[in-house]
Amino acid sequence: MAINQVPDQASVKKANNIPFDIEAVHIQEPKDQEQEIMVFDYAKRSQWLRAAVLGANDGLLSTASLMMGVGAVKKDVKTMIFTGIAGLVAGACSMAIGELVSVYSQYDIEMAQMKRGGRTRNMGATELDAEKAKLPNPWQAAGASAVSFAVGALVPLLGAAFVKDYAVRVGVVVVVVSFALLWFGGLSALLGKAPVVKSSLRVLIGGWMAMGVTFGFTKLVGSAGLQ
Repeated sequence: MAINQVPDQASVKKANNIPFDIEAVHIQEPKDQEQEIMVFDYAKRSQWLRAAVLGANDGLLSTASLMMGVGAVKKDVKTMIFTGIAGLVAGACSMAIGELVSVYSQYDIEMAQMKRGGRTRNMGATELDAEKAKLPNPWQAAGASAVSFAVGALVPLLGAAFVKDYAVRVGVVVVVVSFALLWFGGLSALLGKAPVVKSSLRVLIGGWMAMGVTFGFTKLVGSAGLQ
């Protein structure tokens, strides 16, 4: 009875006239399976970007419009400066409290959803702390809003602080606020990967409208004898 023999590699190459070594042949996997393409999600920036940029814009526009409105009927520099300072403090506090309440509500909703889903039952203390760290931070958002509002409010205050002439002071405030609006609009567009020119012009035109309406309405009220 003949015994079947397994042919070696040399016999296989000779029989099939293979001019290369079979061991040298390697099957390469597609590069798409080996390499992971990292794509940054710009939406992750939305929380702190919204609090910081909107806070700065609010501080800039609110304080500038308030100073312009009061300046329409009270032209001395002290009144405009004190008005701006009051607007800075009140606005920063209002922004911080509003952001704190808003983000705390979001935090409570997400924690309640985790408990309803039973996710917290099987978690240890470390895992639970890690999950909580992923949730929005109310105090961080409140602080970012207050600081950014104050930074924005300082722009018209510094612009008007050293100018005694009324007409020149109003012009300086409009110029510095316009440049700041363009800068804030461009910064938010760059961080969010949005069109820079379109975003900047939208913020600038909106700021002009806010200051113009406030100045005109207060001037109208003042001319009616209610100052």
